[in-house]
Amino acid sequence: MIETLAEPMTGDGCRAEPLAEKHRDALRAACAEDPDIWAIYYISYAPADFDASFDALLKRPWVPFAVFEGNMLVGMSCFINIDDSRQTLEIGSTYYRPAFRGTGFNRRCKDMMMRHAFDRGYRRIEFRVDRRNARSQAAMKKLGAVREGVMRADRITWTGHVRDTVLFAILKDEWPA
Repeated sequence: MIETLAEPMTGDGCRAEPLAEKHRDALRAACAEDPDIWAIYYISYAPADFDASFDALLKRPWVPFAVFEGNMLVGMSCFINIDDSRQTLEIGSTYYRPAFRGTGFNRRCKDMMMRHAFDRGYRRIEFRVDRRNARSQAAMKKLGAVREGVMRADRITWTGHVRDTVLFAILKDEWPA
């Protein structure tokens, strides 16, 4: 199943292709549009941290994507914590340029990614959100994901902050919401 996750995707006015070196400069510029947001992310893609974080991302056992509206790079999102034996994965490490937030792009992109995963045999998709990130929590509810709880002191972010993580999930038979 994991092998087919890395295939390009298309959705309602959006598309995704496997993240590669050719996306580095455009993604660096996109991530620099909101340098303050990285304080509530697990990993920083702010200008000073971008290249090291990008290099590390490409080496992780994740399936990262560059996401687009038309030919414009909007940001990135990844399939992470992939467990074929349990037929589960997480969608995370998502960033969109500020101009695309609140426009419905997230819904269209996440629908595309969920359809892609469900069509490949996954039955559960998880989303983990920093408790401080109210915008992302609201977006998860709009997707129809169920808030399953809070994992207290779950991880230490790049700033040293001990993060509480809110866990959301959506099951194949609950989708589309």
